[in-house]
Amino acid sequence: MEYDPIKKQLGDVFNKSPFLRKLFYKLLDLLLLRCWHIQREIKLWKKNNPSPKRILDAGMGFGQYTYYMSQLFTNTPIDAVDVKEDQVSDCTTFFKRSGIQDVNFSVADLTAYTSNQSYDLALSVDVMEHILEDVLVFKNILAVLRPGGMLLISTPSDQGGSDVSGEGEESFIGEHVRDGYGVEEIQQKLKTAGFSKTEVLYSYGWPGKISWRLSMKYPISLLSASRLFFVILPFYYLLVYPLCFLLNALDTRMKHPTGTGLIVKAWK
Repeated sequence: MEYDPIKKQLGDVFNKSPFLRKLFYKLLDLLLLRCWHIQREIKLWKKNNPSPKRILDAGMGFGQYTYYMSQLFTNTPIDAVDVKEDQVSDCTTFFKRSGIQDVNFSVADLTAYTSNQSYDLALSVDVMEHILEDVLVFKNILAVLRPGGMLLISTPSDQGGSDVSGEGEESFIGEHVRDGYGVEEIQQKLKTAGFSKTEVLYSYGWPGKISWRLSMKYPISLLSASRLFFVILPFYYLLVYPLCFLLNALDTRMKHPTGTGLIVKAWK
């Protein structure tokens, strides 16, 4: 399935005003379990790093995590980069219209990324599953982290993270170049890149798997089949979201022996 065209159409709808864009971010925060996990990890990191000097959002997409961090770390400069020019343009326009300062957006290929800045925290959400040259990206991010700086990654695992359960099956998300990482695999790649310490946790355990299917897979599959589903989408979520909310809360509070997602932390 080509996921990006649907994402772009949704983004176009909510780009019409800063209010709609903020509403879009809030909906993503509520619906996407990875947002729950990432925001939790950022808050935990903040306890020991209340005033970071600079943050990098490496592959910011719609910019929802950039926005979240700009509200959480006031007066901290944030550099947000993405390979897609339209995403960078949309985010730049929204942040300017919203009067949000200390955030800089630019087009960048992470496989060739360099910067004259140094960062305390680098964020990479839903990025590495799209890039073949992953070790090169890890090296580039390591090079711009300050000593003790952390890279926080959210990516699918090899336990069905792209909704692939058997050999020969295709990923539900057509743009993925790999179906997911194994824990030892991504730890070894980060070690090869030069990171001194890593911690990997499973996300999307059994509660998250159910929530993801109800809140993301089924609606996107229907939208892919017919755009008429946009009309009934709000009513669909009114029915299923209370259950998804409970499942998301469970998933973020449980320690999972396995899961379809990985939360990865790596330190310089």
